[in-house]
Amino acid sequence: MRRFELVTPASIDECLRALKGRGPEVKVLAGGTDLIAQLKVGMLRVATVVDLSGVSDLRMLDGDAQHGFRIGAAVTARTLERDSRLRAALPSLSESGALVGSIQIRNLATLGGNICNAAPSADMAPPLIALDAEAVIAGSGGRRKVPMASFFKDVRQTVLAPDDLLVEFAVPPTGPRSGGAYLRHTPRRELDIAVVGVASQVSLTDGVCRKARIALAAVAPVPVRATAAEQALEGQPLTPQAITRAADLAVEAARPITDQRGSAEFRRHLVRVLTRRTLTIALERATA
Repeated sequence: MRRFELVTPASIDECLRALKGRGPEVKVLAGGTDLIAQLKVGMLRVATVVDLSGVSDLRMLDGDAQHGFRIGAAVTARTLERDSRLRAALPSLSESGALVGSIQIRNLATLGGNICNAAPSADMAPPLIALDAEAVIAGSGGRRKVPMASFFKDVRQTVLAPDDLLVEFAVPPTGPRSGGAYLRHTPRRELDIAVVGVASQVSLTDGVCRKARIALAAVAPVPVRATAAEQALEGQPLTPQAITRAADLAVEAARPITDQRGSAEFRRHLVRVLTRRTLTIALERATA
């Protein structure tokens, strides 16, 4: 590993000052489960690392089902997994946190780190997209919000500029009679990355789907929404036939590749299966 300067700010403003003008060779360290591994193998060359461990505001977790949630970028995967409010109101996000690595990794890995690493297989991205969450970004021009559906630009590329800092995620209230779920397929049960991941979120009014969101991971350079499938569900009762039709349409949003982890054809099959399963679970939770 090459030598680098380590900066340890105590506030968000100090973080922004540390990032300002340093260019692309500065990286932010939260849990370090991605960054340290990439530095060790020479995947990244950095001159400066800004350590966020002393910035308590980034670990904020506030909200409820009625008002929505604010989740700091440095909240850990283990917190997402175990927090009772999140498990009740945002089960898909809790489920995604529970799938990240081992318990030791989840105690370090952060929501913001998983998102900013911008791997196509990132587990926590699809639930945030399906929940219509926004990323709150601090920069030299102040703070701005970016819908999570627009946050990713390409493989390991996001809308963040070198002197930007992802501060938190704003998750709007899902409303009554809503439910969500996240599932993925991996070759191994644990300690693996998704071959395909799917998050679904539905809201009902008088037995009819008022709103549907379906987000897919590991089937394109960035997480994608299956908008045609969503539109097919909205305004309709969520019958098994409607769910099957939506699962078929979700495949159209996928642009998978063939690699050592699975063929494009297999990934399309998984999109269909996991969309059907997550929609079924989401419906059960919305009607519970």
